[in-house]
Amino acid sequence: MDDGTRLTIGEVAARLGVPVRTVRFWTDAGLVDPPARSSGGYRLYDAPAVARLDLVRTLRELGLGLPAVRELLGARRTVAEVAAEHVRALDAEIRLLRLRRTLLRAVCRAGTTPEEMRIVSDLAALSARERQQIIDEFVDRTFAGLPDDAPGAGLAGPMRSLPVELPGDPTAEQVAAWLELARLVADDSFAARVREMAVAGAGAAPEDPDPGLDAGRMQSLGRRALADGVVPGSVAAEALVAELLDDGRAQDPGRRAALAERLAVFTDARVERYWQLLGVLNGWPPFEPSVPAVEWWLAALRGAP
Repeated sequence: MDDGTRLTIGEVAARLGVPVRTVRFWTDAGLVDPPARSSGGYRLYDAPAVARLDLVRTLRELGLGLPAVRELLGARRTVAEVAAEHVRALDAEIRLLRLRRTLLRAVCRAGTTPEEMRIVSDLAALSARERQQIIDEFVDRTFAGLPDDAPGAGLAGPMRSLPVELPGDPTAEQVAAWLELARLVADDSFAARVREMAVAGAGAAPEDPDPGLDAGRMQSLGRRALADGVVPGSVAAEALVAELLDDGRAQDPGRRAALAERLAVFTDARVERYWQLLGVLNGWPPFEPSVPAVEWWLAALRGAP
């Protein structure tokens, strides 16, 4: 078309491989200069107009919206800028599709209920900022009114630690972690339990009945007891109590009760599970649960000496 030939709208549509109504729409939308008219009133497109419409077709096939196409054609944005923005949009869509695919696979394997599926689907569609807001609201509600310099308030920061973005191809374990975390932070009783621990932590130092107690040693002995099947209240259990409280006061009921009460305040399987779920989502190394060993100690300390 370099000889001054002009094409009718039907010929342009045939050349571009689009319906006539599409060429008419693009023309009426101002994406190409108004074409000349034949003596009979038919639209006639010259070579530059056809080339411009061909570019519009290409950009639309790539998924760009008309506003972006109009900006590009008006030279208000470069092709590279528009392409980069489109790549970002496609990346976000791909992440969402991968997450939904993983969710559906998890549903097939585990028989997730419709309500659970709705929760995870909603979480998948949220932006990173919106997901973080869910956790922030939980933490704000839980720690409201607690002084920032209180020892227990130190829990607030780490409890906000969500990944900036979900993995591009999340595992079934990560999808399940989102579901479980969503349940936890929506549970008012869980928030109340975390607050109880934080408030108690603010006065830990003066109230601690055994400030020199070796927590690591207690964990080691408790895990050994569980592995060996030691029953709290048995002779073997009392031997471990004596080994832990090795200053001759293992038989002091008051001391045992105070220590058990203190351990109970800071022991909750759901709180530990919260950290485990954050670890799954953030890719942190897994850790061995400490609550089972502490729960064994609670039973052992409360057992008859």
